[in-house]
Amino acid sequence: MSTPETATRRLTIAQALREAVAEEMRRDESVFLLGEDIGVEGGFGGAFGVYLGLVEEFGHERIVDTPISEKAIAGAAVGAALAGMRPIADMQYSDFLFECMDELVNQAAKMRLMSGGRLSVPLVMRAPVGATLRGAQHGQSPESYFAHVPGLKVVCVSDAYHAKGLLRSAVRDDNPVLVFEHKLLYGSKGREQLAGLDSTAEVPEEEYLVPLGKAAVVREGTDVTIVATHVALYRARAAAEELAAESGIECEVIDPLTLLPLDAETIYGSVRRTGRLVVVHEDSLTGGWGAEVAARVAEDCFGELVAPVRRVAALDAPIPFAPVLERAALPSVERIKAVVTELVR
Repeated sequence: MSTPETATRRLTIAQALREAVAEEMRRDESVFLLGEDIGVEGGFGGAFGVYLGLVEEFGHERIVDTPISEKAIAGAAVGAALAGMRPIADMQYSDFLFECMDELVNQAAKMRLMSGGRLSVPLVMRAPVGATLRGAQHGQSPESYFAHVPGLKVVCVSDAYHAKGLLRSAVRDDNPVLVFEHKLLYGSKGREQLAGLDSTAEVPEEEYLVPLGKAAVVREGTDVTIVATHVALYRARAAAEELAAESGIECEVIDPLTLLPLDAETIYGSVRRTGRLVVVHEDSLTGGWGAEVAARVAEDCFGELVAPVRRVAALDAPIPFAPVLERAALPSVERIKAVVTELVR
């Protein structure tokens, strides 16, 4: 039975993020929100309902609705962070981050080192990713672009427990942190199990933090290591369960949680036990973050590998709009199972 110290609730990712934002705003008056459609009284709390009810508690001075200008959102966030505030900037779709690459890559990421540590840019940029029948300009997974940028931290959340703990850690970090969440996993607006994916999790009522740079082993196994994020993580877990039931292949599944910094040691430890690695992500294959993981394992665990490192990713093509084509372009349970089966033969 739960005690007051260990009591939990089962929350969606949207609910967990909302709690994290509200609790950090109550804790620290320098924390504020800015973005499009986030502060309409009685509104929908942003594009995916994460901020429902916050404007009624904190008012428009700390829940700031902006024009439709991603450069303005990012520029204001960088400036506020340099001035001592801790902004949480909302990007309705991660695709729109390309509108503010200069602000994030040339300014936010570099200010601390360029100033010899005298300046810091403690901002959080939240950005939904993933294909959800919205087409090529609203369905990308651009995490790999930013994992290439020294000075940024890149977070990928896949369940409510880690979403809350990581966002709170991101707000308190003195570096710019991009937090990527998959649109299918929010569980908002009554869609707790959208597309058959249940991303709810037990979330403690008491305060907790999840450290940046530490991966989570979500399923233990002995035959193959699978590293995956977001929806691909759920498909990897489903593939692992089916493989165990059908052929006795036991996959260890790891959620890296942060791509930058990457917890390579947890991945290495698993690969040294299993001798095999499959990386799964919804980003396209060429130049995706899975290639970096594969390269590091090839360099540092070559002697322990008994099979080539394999990647399962989206096709090297813009995300299609037609549902049947979108499904064909993305990693699937069947594709993951086929690759794992090839490795253990």
